[in-house]
Amino acid sequence: MVTPRPEPKLLYRRLDSLFGALDLRKPPKHVIESFLDEFFRSLADDLRLRAAALYAEQRDGFGLQKEVGGTGPGLAETLEPLSPPLSLIFQHRVYIFADPLADGFRPWLAPLGAVAGVVVGRRPNRYVLFFLMADGWIREELDFTLNTVRAALGSRLMEERVRGTFREAAEIQQSLLLDEPPTFAGYDIAARSVPAEEVGGDFFDFFEFGREVLGLAIGDASGHGLPAALLVRDVVTGLRMGIEKDLKMTYALKQLNRVIHRSNMSSRFISVFYGELETEGNLIYVNAGHQPPVLFHQNGVSELKAGGTVIGPLPESQYRRGVARMEPGDVLVLCTDGILERRDPTGDFFGEEGLERVVREARGASADEILEKLFATTVAHGHGRPWEDDATLVVVRRL
Repeated sequence: MVTPRPEPKLLYRRLDSLFGALDLRKPPKHVIESFLDEFFRSLADDLRLRAAALYAEQRDGFGLQKEVGGTGPGLAETLEPLSPPLSLIFQHRVYIFADPLADGFRPWLAPLGAVAGVVVGRRPNRYVLFFLMADGWIREELDFTLNTVRAALGSRLMEERVRGTFREAAEIQQSLLLDEPPTFAGYDIAARSVPAEEVGGDFFDFFEFGREVLGLAIGDASGHGLPAALLVRDVVTGLRMGIEKDLKMTYALKQLNRVIHRSNMSSRFISVFYGELETEGNLIYVNAGHQPPVLFHQNGVSELKAGGTVIGPLPESQYRRGVARMEPGDVLVLCTDGILERRDPTGDFFGEEGLERVVREARGASADEILEKLFATTVAHGHGRPWEDDATLVVVRRL
């Protein structure tokens, strides 16, 4: 009895169902082995498959991982990566050997019929699936199916690797950001960072030097997403190491600039503000190209601009210190461009004017309340749309 051919739409739905059932939490090898089992069980009759074999890339060739169906004698344990048949598969990604003997297939699989090969993945983690065909197979149908398998299976494995990389980067980033600002006598502090993507290019950090001095930092890497997050990781780590070695802040930033400049990251520029606040209100700082923090006094505002250029573009950069003072009741607000460059539907920025207005209206409120008001007003300014850039705020209020 001849098995009726499935319609192309039905065949695609069945393939899609197989892909949807994959458990991508498992290692790629297990995912592909499981897929091969289900693919052969579900579609062997429709596609006229007699057997299948899976090979995985190893240091010195491709090793046999799994057999399905009756492969017969002559199935090789290893395959040479430079052999002509494998070269054809690597070149075309899917290749059908209608006459295996003529294509030099004899050492691999017993030539009981035509053989089809498909490669999934990228060097050095490639997998080659071979299918032995029974009588009655149709080239167009087989070619369509195996190309669908190659594209869908490969993209799912790639997506999972990317998601895994982003999850790891997000975990690294969250481990760098403090859940709560430290307690510093005489001051009220609040901080929050909201990435535009799963991971972001902003950071804030605090450094405790006993009870008398608190270091505080904020930074904004060029772009956002994974490259910016990786740059943030290196900058935060480098800054912490420099400060912990009791280096002068200007020297620490100069050394950090050299390191970032020599890196090969696609995101290589980052603005950083670092300051050391004393309990009596003196603030010594360096602004390396960052949006100037705003210090709100009783009768005006001042911007903390002293420092130098952003970290990364130039091999040698010089930085100078600035000095400010916080009196009781003063509020210091540090932010990144995601706050100030938030646009409304007409394209107008939230800007420094919006930030100053909100802080003035919230004067006398706690640092947490000021931070919440700033975020809420900024979100409303953009009519609730997703963030276009990472947004970070640090609010310090002297009691």
